[in-house]
Amino acid sequence: MNFKDLLAGGTDTSATTVEWAFYELLRQPKIMKKAQQELDLVISQDRWVQEKDYTQLPYIESIIKETLRLHPVSTMLPPRIALEDCHVAGYDIPKGTILMVNTWSIGRNSQHWESPEEFIPERFEGKNIDVTGQHFALLPFGAGRRKCPGYSLGIRIIRATLANLLHGFNWRLPNGMSPEDISMDEIYGLTTHPKVALEVMMEPRLPNHLYK
Repeated sequence: MNFKDLLAGGTDTSATTVEWAFYELLRQPKIMKKAQQELDLVISQDRWVQEKDYTQLPYIESIIKETLRLHPVSTMLPPRIALEDCHVAGYDIPKGTILMVNTWSIGRNSQHWESPEEFIPERFEGKNIDVTGQHFALLPFGAGRRKCPGYSLGIRIIRATLANLLHGFNWRLPNGMSPEDISMDEIYGLTTHPKVALEVMMEPRLPNHLYK
């Protein structure tokens, strides 16, 4: 794998995750408003969000985790072959077994998540649940030595893009369209995209000189 592979894997999947986040936020404007309030409190409206700010934006981080839970861009992790008998997550796995992990199904499993079909970023507040493969109920990048090698780049792109788009602009649906009209149907491929493209309206919310 070369740098171009890492860059391509970290940009397409990251853009798709941000797209899904906005689909969910436009369906629930109160969540978007809460995120913007956090940004205004931490960043104020006199500059853009910088990487050093992310540790102070727990609600933005919760939105990202909830988006990755409901909309993992890769619904199936690459196959794993057990090289020896092993015991993983409560299962006895014989040597030679080929495993396919369905991250989409795990993220919507009611045994692990309360109200799994609902977009609720608050479920992550005050909980030490990350997306790097340490918690088997949330595996958007896989886990272990074979987890996505571009996850670090990908998560940075998602944070920077989502936080600055929310901080810099107000977003709304076109006149005559309600949140209930947003289609959440998926189209499957190498990555999982929304099936129906969404048109939105945006307007600046920061001082004019920041857009130059």
